[in-house]
Amino acid sequence: MTMFYMPVKVYDEPEAVLKNGSLMKKYGKKALIVTGRSSAKKNGSYDDVCRACDENGIAHVLFDQVEENPSTDTIIRARDFALKEGADFVIGIGGGSPMDAAKSIALMIRHSDKGKEYLHQEGQPGDTVPIVLVPTTCGTGSEVTAVSVLTVPEKQTKISMKHKVFADLAFIDGKYLAAAPASVLCNTAFDALTHMYESYINVKASDYSRMCVHSGLVMWSRSLDILRGNRQPSAEDLTNMMRASMMAGMAIALAGTVLPHGLSYSLTYKMKVPHGKAVGYFTAGYLAEADSKDRDYLLHTAGFRDLEDFQAVLLKACGDVEVPDEILEGAIDELSANTAKLSAVPFPCDRGTLERIAFYTKNHKSGK
Repeated sequence: MTMFYMPVKVYDEPEAVLKNGSLMKKYGKKALIVTGRSSAKKNGSYDDVCRACDENGIAHVLFDQVEENPSTDTIIRARDFALKEGADFVIGIGGGSPMDAAKSIALMIRHSDKGKEYLHQEGQPGDTVPIVLVPTTCGTGSEVTAVSVLTVPEKQTKISMKHKVFADLAFIDGKYLAAAPASVLCNTAFDALTHMYESYINVKASDYSRMCVHSGLVMWSRSLDILRGNRQPSAEDLTNMMRASMMAGMAIALAGTVLPHGLSYSLTYKMKVPHGKAVGYFTAGYLAEADSKDRDYLLHTAGFRDLEDFQAVLLKACGDVEVPDEILEGAIDELSANTAKLSAVPFPCDRGTLERIAFYTKNHKSGK
């Protein structure tokens, strides 16, 4: 059986928030606006959301303490603040961290009598207060996925929340990318690309998920020259990058991610490597193990000549990173216990396969 389910109502146009802000009125009377510490204020998205709320009689309070790779402790602090302020729905603005946090906060507001362990308890109700999301980076596609990835300090790693939580409404506007630093633009663009690659080379892939991948890759390829460093992005480029990220989000909502994402968490948590760069580090190795027809299709549709060209652009756009062998071995150990990720791999995958993937970039750079 194949199922296509993407329940988020998406409005994609210039000034999407201001033109469609009245749609938020049905979700509640007071919004908890969830952001990172500064980017939403710098790129204008926070001002747009506040104006849309004010014009439609929606009260709002701000929680702007979401860190990169938000922790479960932050989720509880935000939940408690929302309850104290009487907020009855959540608006998440930003990249993957604020949007993932918004989903988890909305869950915990609904289940206000629970502790943070509820976020990772299977078999429990996953109902939430309403959620509106406004992406301002072109990476996670969190506005259309049911996933919320959180840092669990006690385990020193990142784990997806067990509950599947989709937003009710999302506003897409490429203009917010204009204020993003080049490093953020590049890292998040590669995050979106890896979503498409991993959802395609995946046991759970279907004609529907691959439809999203194909459209997303075509859109993504139109801005590859920016990542190559050949030109500055235009407004059209920014729109294409935002839409490609959303298409990639739809693809992983249907099929999920696999090994590169699973391996990347150690780099993110232990070395503070940006998420897109961390996942990209393992992507060449994953592609090298995949069926050659799938590999060539994915590389060429995105605009790369071959696997070496992919690695060269990733290096130029996101920079180099030296990963100690012990970090790579630890990532392999951690992933070896992740049956969900391993079961989604469409080719034989034993410890040796994981080692080839994890060490591929290091061995390739050293000419081994």
